[in-house]
Amino acid sequence: MSEQFNKKVDKICDQDLRYRKEAYAFIMQALSYTQKKLKRDRHVSGEELLEGIKDFLMHQFGPMTMRVLTHWGIKTTEDFGNIIFNLVHNKVLSKTEEDNIHIFRNGYDLEEVFTHGYRQKLAKKISRMRSA
Repeated sequence: MSEQFNKKVDKICDQDLRYRKEAYAFIMQALSYTQKKLKRDRHVSGEELLEGIKDFLMHQFGPMTMRVLTHWGIKTTEDFGNIIFNLVHNKVLSKTEEDNIHIFRNGYDLEEVFTHGYRQKLAKKISRMRSA
């Protein structure tokens, strides 16, 4: 990340102590990942970003995802929205009229997706490997 980004995130973290700096860098990486996945250069909706964050977390951290999120101060998908809108308010990201933090409330249950969901995916993968 750039020096300018780091300075803005330092300022944000001084004002909002809930989230670690790494969470902001991750959100930017997840945004880029989502844009590439959707083949877009610009805006993605909150719903699209939530799905992109979920995919990117699984890809990056797998079974360690919940530990990483907890370390960063993230407990719910609303925390993703808070981080994103902190970046918007500090002019790192921009938003459209349709973008709203409410989109991030109750997007999905982190524990269900990253603990139970990961175990189910792993069990299916192992089952396919055994039958091959």
